[in-house]
Amino acid sequence: MSTRTTTRRRQLGSVMRKLRARSKMTLEEAGQIVDVSKATISRYETQEGPVKWPIIDALCMAYGASDAERRAVVALAKDAKQQGWWSSFADAVPETLNLLLTLEDEATREDHFACMYIPGLLQIRSYTEAIQQANERRLAPEELRKLVDIRMKRQEILTRESPPHLWAVLDESVLRRVVGSKAVMREQLAHLLKCCESTNVTLQVLPFAKGAHTAALGSFVIIGGVEPPLDVVYVDFHTGSLFLEKEVELTRYRLAFDYLRAQALDTEASSSMIERAREDMK
Repeated sequence: MSTRTTTRRRQLGSVMRKLRARSKMTLEEAGQIVDVSKATISRYETQEGPVKWPIIDALCMAYGASDAERRAVVALAKDAKQQGWWSSFADAVPETLNLLLTLEDEATREDHFACMYIPGLLQIRSYTEAIQQANERRLAPEELRKLVDIRMKRQEILTRESPPHLWAVLDESVLRRVVGSKAVMREQLAHLLKCCESTNVTLQVLPFAKGAHTAALGSFVIIGGVEPPLDVVYVDFHTGSLFLEKEVELTRYRLAFDYLRAQALDTEASSSMIERAREDMK
């Protein structure tokens, strides 16, 4: 069984690519300095295979990294194999979900735009079960239970000692779409109102009255704030998921999210709309 790629390993590859690019060295030049092959330097800049921290340390010095940068990158290299709590769920975790979990485990902030369902980190169990049961591929009871358990376990990042800040912009359709039943929706919307009271959750609603908007094509999540910094955009489609990290892609989605939260209601008005939607679920 192959080892699952960790966020630390992904981060390490990205940081090493950026440091070398900043120094304007080629792969071959870097390899000659630390006495390894061009192929080894290339592998260190991807998410594949193990790394040796002394080589990482030497490369950082060769690239002219500051002492603070070098210490952070070497620490990252030493922990590159470390995986998270979800390894115990390995058989039930698809690879794209595994990567999302690794990113979330080390994130300090998540920006969500949701136009179909309430973000997974804010779902109650019965709401999550209803979404999974609506899948066109009927799930066995045990498979469904495991997927729901993982979703519920994910939410623990919001109550840990240093939780990420979750900023969610919800299209009004998310509040109005009946998932499971009206009773489930009343409970789910009540949970959203409770989440609004948390200091690390900011919740806004984008009302129908705003018309067409920049993210009309789908939901997305911007996960970031990790050290060394590595923002990633997660886009979940019906047919699969994408992780985007090119600067041009990040810029596009950051601008989109800034636009969306500027167009959305403020937090107080958003809470009032959630309460009205809950009252309508009778």
